[in-house]
Amino acid sequence: MNLQTILGNFALILFVAMVVTGIIWFLDIFYFAKQRRRAADTALAAFDARNAKLTADGIKVDNTSRAAIEAALLRQPTWIEYSGSFFPVIALVFVLRSFLFEPFKIPSSSMVPTLLVGDLILVNKYTYGIRLPIINKKIIEVNNPQRGDVMVFKYPKDMSQDYIKRVIGVPGDKITYENKRLTVNGKPLAYQPMDDYLDDEHPIYHKQYVENLTGVQHRILNMESKRSIDSSAVDNFPFKEQNCTYSYDKFTCIVPEGNYFMMGDNRDNSLDSRYWGFVPDRNIVGKAVVVWMNLSNPRRIGGIH
Repeated sequence: MNLQTILGNFALILFVAMVVTGIIWFLDIFYFAKQRRRAADTALAAFDARNAKLTADGIKVDNTSRAAIEAALLRQPTWIEYSGSFFPVIALVFVLRSFLFEPFKIPSSSMVPTLLVGDLILVNKYTYGIRLPIINKKIIEVNNPQRGDVMVFKYPKDMSQDYIKRVIGVPGDKITYENKRLTVNGKPLAYQPMDDYLDDEHPIYHKQYVENLTGVQHRILNMESKRSIDSSAVDNFPFKEQNCTYSYDKFTCIVPEGNYFMMGDNRDNSLDSRYWGFVPDRNIVGKAVVVWMNLSNPRRIGGIH
């Protein structure tokens, strides 16, 4: 599922804006403001000398304009004033978005019924480690992704795109998917049937189950008319030859070290690790934790399971 942010590379744009406004703010405090102060002092000294001479000549002077002259000379130019006003706001947003929480919007249905089209979600950026913004390099270890987590990551085939899927396999896991059922490390997962799910986008029903992913229960959808996997659509990807075997309606993969196996909850309408491979740790963006708004369905607000 491709997650669209407001702008294509918002983090970079925000960083550049923060640097530019920060430099202007810094220069104003340590250079431009001092220049304005010196200019004001010079003008006021001349003003006072002129008034003193007029007073000595017996001419009455009006000193009320002195404050106005000083205020005018000390006033920040518009471009400096706006930069100084925006800098702390931009810096705060950049820090919050880069290290704490980042918003995303769900544009497609590969994570239905867990996440619906139009859901606005928050992603925890620090739960899987502190990473440098822009380059996404981890500098502090915190936690590792666990099976069942709903995770946002950079699509391995196009790092400019953010995807969201569920973590099915962690490093070392053996994942088998056959007849629309998962087996993890030789243990078949338990599935509890639910009422059929009506697709909001298309007037069709899907088979719905509660899947118990080694202790994490969540809903999934299946379409009886589709195979478990279309092996003809599987791309070549790193570790495929060594770690994966594919047949007509089945595959088995062993997750390599430092990688994760991801699948959408809408199993037969999800382009995921079955087709394009594993997600390296360096691609991780964060853990999806809450739906905070859906403009077409306000009842969607709540945690992500």
